[in-house]
Amino acid sequence: MDTVRLGIIGFGAQGGYYSRILSASMVPGMTLGAICDTDPARRDAAHEQYPDVPLFDDLDALLASDAVDAVVTTVPHYLHPEFAMRSLAAGKHTLVDKPAGVYTRQVRIMNEFAATKPECTFAIMFNQRTNPLYVDLKALLDSGELGAVRHWNWIITTWWRPQGYYQQSPWRATWGGEGGGVLVNQAPHQIDLSQWLCGMPEKVFAKLGFGFRRDIAVEDEVVAVFDLGGGATGTFTTAVHDVAGTDRLEILCDSGKVVVDDSSKVTITRFREPEQDASARTTPESTRRLFSGENILGDDFSTTETTTYESVWGQQHASVLTNFAANILHGTPLIAPGADGINNVRLANAMHLSAFLGREVDIDFSEDDYLTELNARIAAEGKFPLQGQ
Repeated sequence: MDTVRLGIIGFGAQGGYYSRILSASMVPGMTLGAICDTDPARRDAAHEQYPDVPLFDDLDALLASDAVDAVVTTVPHYLHPEFAMRSLAAGKHTLVDKPAGVYTRQVRIMNEFAATKPECTFAIMFNQRTNPLYVDLKALLDSGELGAVRHWNWIITTWWRPQGYYQQSPWRATWGGEGGGVLVNQAPHQIDLSQWLCGMPEKVFAKLGFGFRRDIAVEDEVVAVFDLGGGATGTFTTAVHDVAGTDRLEILCDSGKVVVDDSSKVTITRFREPEQDASARTTPESTRRLFSGENILGDDFSTTETTTYESVWGQQHASVLTNFAANILHGTPLIAPGADGINNVRLANAMHLSAFLGREVDIDFSEDDYLTELNARIAAEGKFPLQGQ
């Protein structure tokens, strides 16, 4: 095999987006092999746009065919684990769109099943991991140059969604249809990046607004505090009702600070020595001079550099697809292994559960407790089947 034929499961907004990337030859080593959708109207639209691409109205028929070598699951969130396992069972390399699922139990089962199919590549679409800014930032943090992370804070409210957005489909912003709000729809990439860059927390306390500024059942605003252990913390704020929008990440380390604005500009301040060491040398007399406006650390205590990164349309998604193909063809290490998807789901679940219970929760919370709370909300909606039954 020198080219991977990709099957797209679900020709909605995301499936159509991947089709355009592939048809634009933006993915070396990969072509559009087939499209599968149960909706006749969407199949008609796919045929109009890609008349030479095979169409399927049934997943099993696609998987049984020789039309594709790999698939990507662009279907409702609850179906990601099921469709991924069916694809892996059929021997197809599988790329799961984000999020990996809605609750950790279904994602854990998917990961365990994927581990029994080592011959199949299993990946997840965390395209922000290919953003050059975050690639460089992770390398910097992992190098230890700035020392240990002491605090991070991310405000990400740049996805304003009006009420009409939630009226497009009956499953949107429901517990039974979507599994949550901003945490499972808009913010998974930032949730993933937070732990990819700074590590998984030990505990979570979160205040969520459920239908705070939108007429929906799920969360439209989130403020969360993460306990990273050893006194280190993180805070995360996101919402869908901020029409002005902010995207700002700050990471404070022992020997420096990172500020990222709009996921495109990074300012890195490096300290000459760890802040604690500089603090320990101060005296009451030098501190008085500090309050008089004197720079008691000296002008050479820190250096600052700012870099702006440019993003090409579709490049980040194309980069994940290219890496997925390269792993299949050449064994190139995956940027986002499929098993990593559980970390994002675990963090979202922990924030939900903390808000449900009104208290701090361990990151290794009880899966039964989470399902009980989730199913109570699904049952109250009265429109969707319960989960994990």
